[in-house]
Amino acid sequence: MTWIQLRLDTDPEQVEQLENLMLASGSVAVTLEDNADQPVLEPAVGETPLWRQTRLTGLYPADTDMDAVLAQFPTELLSQCSSRTEILEDKDWEREWMQHYQPMQFGRRLWVCPSWLEPPEPDAVNLLLDPGLAFGTGTHSTTALCLAELDSLDLDGQVVVDYGCGTGILAVAALKLGAREALGVDNDPQALTASRDNANRNGLAAERFPVTLPGGYNAADWQERAETVIANILAGPLMELSPTLLHLLKPGGTLMLSGLLNTQAEGVIAHYSDHIQLAVASEHEGWVCLRGQRPG
Repeated sequence: MTWIQLRLDTDPEQVEQLENLMLASGSVAVTLEDNADQPVLEPAVGETPLWRQTRLTGLYPADTDMDAVLAQFPTELLSQCSSRTEILEDKDWEREWMQHYQPMQFGRRLWVCPSWLEPPEPDAVNLLLDPGLAFGTGTHSTTALCLAELDSLDLDGQVVVDYGCGTGILAVAALKLGAREALGVDNDPQALTASRDNANRNGLAAERFPVTLPGGYNAADWQERAETVIANILAGPLMELSPTLLHLLKPGGTLMLSGLLNTQAEGVIAHYSDHIQLAVASEHEGWVCLRGQRPG
């Protein structure tokens, strides 16, 4: 099906009114995106920050009279925007995305391969992945850093926790690299579904990779049980979750934290310093992975 896009470039103060007008005029979907290369990295709880220059894109059926649509917008409001109407090419967007997601190597042994492609090195440690609706494909720097760090560890026979597991990519990688068991925890039910699917896709029995919402596992059973605990989230939650993550980690075990910028590393390191000495293990494009060993 062919669609028509209406694009409006504006400032944050006009966004809500323009979005409401788009929906009222027949748009079936409205997206907001950065129009000034200004990242919004980690908002505080309850905040919904917008970019200094925001682009709204409204999607309309192909037979829509766009002159009639624009007539519903106040002239003064439209005069403050840069507007453009264009036909959106009809594509199979799922296949379009799949075309550009290719196998990727992390470290020496590990490959992450889209489930619809043949692994380029059949004898390597190949993780077959279909991300579904969850975060974690290996294309983001933080996930890539964690995968490379996991490849560098001796995980044979270990118990691993992936807190904020998303697609399960880090836990599944640990299991494929020799871990005995991994616990996946995430507050998004879709992430748990994606994790289970990816475990099945890689031939991992359910008992080797239980996945649960926070609080859904027996905390007493998991106290100081994991030799490696991974959390690839954001700086704020990493500090808020420090008691939980340390509760899961054995004395002598490895803690790996990512999802934070290099400018945030010092604060996170200081937060954990009374219990474990963390250091920047690797960095890519301004993102870092911290790693440390709990005193044992």
